[in-house]
Amino acid sequence: MKIAVFSTKPYDQEYFENFNDKKDFEFTFFETSLNQVTADLANGFNVVCVFVNDHIDDKTIKILSKIGVGLIALRCAGFNNVDLESARKNDLKVVRVPAYSPEAVAEHAVALILTLNRKTHKAYNRVREANFSLNKLIGFNIYKKTVGVIGTGKIGSAFCRIMKGFGCKIIAYDEYKSEEMEKIGVEYKSQDLVFKESDIISLHCPLTPDTKHMINRDSVEMMSDGIMIINTSRGALIDTADIIDALSQKKVGYLGIDVYEQEENLFFKDLSESIIQDDLILRLISFPNVLITSHQAFFTQEAMEEITNTTLDNIEDFQQGRALKNEVLQ
Repeated sequence: MKIAVFSTKPYDQEYFENFNDKKDFEFTFFETSLNQVTADLANGFNVVCVFVNDHIDDKTIKILSKIGVGLIALRCAGFNNVDLESARKNDLKVVRVPAYSPEAVAEHAVALILTLNRKTHKAYNRVREANFSLNKLIGFNIYKKTVGVIGTGKIGSAFCRIMKGFGCKIIAYDEYKSEEMEKIGVEYKSQDLVFKESDIISLHCPLTPDTKHMINRDSVEMMSDGIMIINTSRGALIDTADIIDALSQKKVGYLGIDVYEQEENLFFKDLSESIIQDDLILRLISFPNVLITSHQAFFTQEAMEEITNTTLDNIEDFQQGRALKNEVLQ
């Protein structure tokens, strides 16, 4: 089984090579992302393995189908970058890693909250310069604050359990309520009430037509002044232009994001010697109360092992003609 791995980073290659001993697949690693321009690189391969910023649109899928690719193996949970209808029409199977380490992402969301609040990143830099002043480093107690959670799937539930440990009141919105979360004291409310009543809002839902730009001018207007918003899910859940306006007007007091609408042009790359052309990200970076990490919430040893093993199992199921337990269906 020949597999073309796109958007490869050194750690991707390391994990696939280390865990491939039992499968004996033939991997070829490409640093470039998969799209209609690069799709021909998959000629002669049975499988393409892709990540969040690869563009598997209709044109790309038609090329893949024409050159004999039979499986698109996502090494991530999200699949909004794949045209599923086109994949079905062109007889390409799509599989994903539905859950690798919910705790990894949930813990990173908490890290963003703590860092933004207590400004430990700024304190670290000050002390390294022998500046031991506490001026402008004041935070607030998370204890007894109301934390609003949008989406209580595996990651959202892990986040709720952590925040309960801080002594927070947890309110949540999800189309499907979790009895387990209700048992630990999570109170389900409408999305609007979660926006209105929270001190901190953390997003843990997929990107769909209904959730795109759920954080926008109107929804922010419902929120309390100085609200903290955390996003470790998908960048397009937040309307970037609207959130910049809200930050400028001091309506939003803190913003922590591990994802960004236009991240495919930025994240996972070293652009330190480049001139960044994205004015919105540059504006966000300029705010002292904004913390941005580059899609690293998933990045733990445990998560990488699970992603790798599940991806290998998915490919083996396809190779053996078995039912694809992690298939993404239209």
